[in-house]
Amino acid sequence: MRTPQIVLAGLILAVATNANADNYVLTIKNKQFSPAALTVPAGKKIRLIVKNQDPTPAEFESSDLNREKLVTGGSEITVFIGPLDAGTYNYFNDFNRKATGTIIAK
Repeated sequence: MRTPQIVLAGLILAVATNANADNYVLTIKNKQFSPAALTVPAGKKIRLIVKNQDPTPAEFESSDLNREKLVTGGSEITVFIGPLDAGTYNYFNDFNRKATGTIIAK
């Protein structure tokens, strides 16, 4: 059984670790991601904010990044990623497979 102190210490560590992440924004509008290619620094944790400006839900999904998160219409989500090795990581909207993009870590 976890003690409250262990749980609290884990939460503090998670917040402190994520506080050092740089912010990057992806926007969903007219059922497309913008920008379609997002360049981020390799080797650094990032905070990806996905803003859905459409009225319909979307799902930010990436097998490359091992992430899958629903973003309802007119709302936003935060996805923590990395640190990433240099390379290209694909993502898509699972509700509209034509909406795709890449994150390029350099």
